[in-house]
Amino acid sequence: MLRLVMPEAVTVVVDVLAWGALHAATGYAAHRLGAERLAEDGWLLRARRFEARGTWYRRRLRIHRWKDRVPEAGDLFRGGVSKRQLPSYDVAGLQLFVQETRRAELAHWWAMACGPLFVLWNPPVAAVLLVAYGVVVNLPFILIQRYNRFRTQAVIERRRR
Repeated sequence: MLRLVMPEAVTVVVDVLAWGALHAATGYAAHRLGAERLAEDGWLLRARRFEARGTWYRRRLRIHRWKDRVPEAGDLFRGGVSKRQLPSYDVAGLQLFVQETRRAELAHWWAMACGPLFVLWNPPVAAVLLVAYGVVVNLPFILIQRYNRFRTQAVIERRRR
């Protein structure tokens, strides 16, 4: 294990800057993904049986009550799409929204996956707390994207019939 000798105050500053840089980097990487990469739900993004097409999030987590209270940065980078509202109400607009939920979900999965890097320069207790921070900060956004995607996909299916 790599152990850098830094004063605690410097380590805290490095940790804060590292999380900021990692969030920005994963967000930008997801922003750069082409539409073809976001056309389908891959293994990570696919619906799981327990999710019941999004109803689990509504019933168990009451996600519809709090999801609009968290920040949204889909349009942070030029050309990005905010998910605060649908781009349009036709099928093409709904499909774009679904694509953007995939993009956002991947960005948050990638950011959360960076947590173990903090083990490299932090003492064990701090490393555990920083990994937990990564989960606590990113998991709600992942859940929101999944909930919104499943609901929107159901609307698309109804409109196609």
